[in-house]
Amino acid sequence: MTTVPDEASDATFFTLDSVTAELMEVDAVFRACMNWNYGHRDSRVWSLYEKNKVSQWNATTDIDWDHDVRFGAELSEENGAKLASFVVGDDSPVPRELLTDFRWEYQAWMCSQFLHGEQGALVTTARLVETVPDIDAKTYAASQVADEARHVEAFARYVDEKLGVVYPINPGLRTLLHDLLSESRWDIVYLGMQVVVEGLAITALRLASSSFGDPVIRQITKMVAQDEARHIAFGVTALNGMYADVTAAELREREDFLLEAIRLMSRRFMLREIWERMDLDVERGLRFARHNPMMAAYRQMLFQQIIHVLRQLGMLSDKVKELLLDENLVRPEIMQLS
Repeated sequence: MTTVPDEASDATFFTLDSVTAELMEVDAVFRACMNWNYGHRDSRVWSLYEKNKVSQWNATTDIDWDHDVRFGAELSEENGAKLASFVVGDDSPVPRELLTDFRWEYQAWMCSQFLHGEQGALVTTARLVETVPDIDAKTYAASQVADEARHVEAFARYVDEKLGVVYPINPGLRTLLHDLLSESRWDIVYLGMQVVVEGLAITALRLASSSFGDPVIRQITKMVAQDEARHIAFGVTALNGMYADVTAAELREREDFLLEAIRLMSRRFMLREIWERMDLDVERGLRFARHNPMMAAYRQMLFQQIIHVLRQLGMLSDKVKELLLDENLVRPEIMQLS
């Protein structure tokens, strides 16, 4: 998805393009932009920047890390026994005797994906500081970079010190991040990160903050979700009205990107990595994840924010609606309201 600028002298180059277990390096060409018009600092984006300045938190001092978290311990009703209750039932690939193990593996998988996604947000938002044309957006993006660094710090410490179990990045998320890092058009980076990735994350974080099995991760997810709400507002504000004036060809390119991003993120929640790690029947697990009513309802909840934002931006096209319905990511009656 890389687009090469007309003037190579204005571009920044990353020359390697490889993915390994420990490192992803992306071949990218993009144009950095500086703007000498500093504006009046009274825009909606600047207001979000002001909110960001007073909403900072410290992952070291504002989270109580002293709570004892024991991976694999039995979970009571008070500390998360309802977590992942969707796998209870005759069609479940998880035997009842492995239910506690599954809950912990599911929490480790989710926290690992939060961690990988936050690093993706860290790097792509840093790119926005260089590429967006106006000062307000550059300034806010810079403050968001600090947010994302804090999120990476918090999730990495939790995964390392409390769980001691980490999952690799989900292939769908890895592909989307690779595409975003190789993308030269800053508005598509907004669509991919601020709308799709952050839109999924905010709902998943809010659900996690009420269902995960220990107070440490509940604190982390609650605080990160508060930051993500501002990040989504930033993306919506920056893109508001932008697609009313683009050409039909440019609009199709954005639509094609959204279709691929939605496909990738839909497949992300099939839990293949968990079925494999627990040595369960993978094909049965994938069928269960695809068709189980509770898992379908969960995915629909995750995509609600994305649908809402795309509707605001005028990007909820017929093709996007059709894909959302085909992937069972939205109830038909919701689409009838669009």
